[in-house]
Amino acid sequence: MEINAEELRNVLNNVVKKHKDLKTEGFELESCRSMIALMDTDGSGKINFDEFRHLWDKIKSWQKIFKRYDTDHSGTINSYEMRNAVKDAGFRLNNQLYDIITMRYADKNMNIDFDSFICCFVRLDAMFRAFHAFDKDGDGIIKLNVLEWLQLTMYA
Repeated sequence: MEINAEELRNVLNNVVKKHKDLKTEGFELESCRSMIALMDTDGSGKINFDEFRHLWDKIKSWQKIFKRYDTDHSGTINSYEMRNAVKDAGFRLNNQLYDIITMRYADKNMNIDFDSFICCFVRLDAMFRAFHAFDKDGDGIIKLNVLEWLQLTMYA
């Protein structure tokens, strides 16, 4: 069994509808395309059951973090709370990366909704996994040629 981005959106949106406390309109198709691209290990444009299960487990974990920081139950967290949420999820970033996340995922009021939150975390997780796959000797440095770089970033 494999599912594409539209099917993933339907599955995820049916689930989040049941969580009234999230106050979300659900996932956009583009968000689900990103999730597929970032979780698709065989390049099929779809995710299989194991890839879906891995994604689902992560979404559930990240949902708990989002709820922890959405203290006013508005369905959003602010950019400061996002920094703490990122740390709670185990990602260690510098200030420049936090600023990039805010520019990319926050709205004009500097708030991040659940859809954007999950997209950000999926991307962080996938990029860290990709980096570690290329970092054969574990020294924190990788070397990519332009084609490898494009393959890594364009589909994501």
